[in-house]
Amino acid sequence: MYPFFRLARESFRNRKADPLPLLGTHEADHICWPWDIDPWMELNNGRALTLYDMGRVGLFLRVGAVAVMQENRWAGTVAGSSVRYRRRVRAFDRYRLRSRMIGWDKRFFYAEQSMWRKGDCTSHGLLRMAITDRNGLVETARVAVAFGHDGESPTLPHWVRAWIEAEDKRPWPPMQEQRTVIAA
Repeated sequence: MYPFFRLARESFRNRKADPLPLLGTHEADHICWPWDIDPWMELNNGRALTLYDMGRVGLFLRVGAVAVMQENRWAGTVAGSSVRYRRRVRAFDRYRLRSRMIGWDKRFFYAEQSMWRKGDCTSHGLLRMAITDRNGLVETARVAVAFGHDGESPTLPHWVRAWIEAEDKRPWPPMQEQRTVIAA
């Protein structure tokens, strides 16, 4: 089940938090609860993605994006992600979630998020996000101005540009090549 109480808590505690610029970093402390773990007694990778959602909610609230999106009847969507897991987070571990916008191209915004426990990074995510309206994608330059950013996107880091290039080469729709399939 989606953690609606956590979402409400994250929304409540960030409504009055100090505002951030669009390229600022949002940090929030969390606890890995028993309902977040998998059979191996550690944070479930699917739940980690959901917890990263919480970080983006806090970030979007603090940069003022939520109010702008509501005013313009815009919605946000994740259009791709890549997560690297490196350290275990176990039940009752405390960790810090960091979220920040890296930059944007003509169609998408790119953000990175990470979880930190006792000074060690446990996971790191790269996300491609879009702002949409009833007509489809809203141009990122227009959105950035609406979110209070004066100027162009920072140059995207090399590793982000390489990920974008790799994603552009990925076939869609997937799994179209013919292979022998043996049903179970």
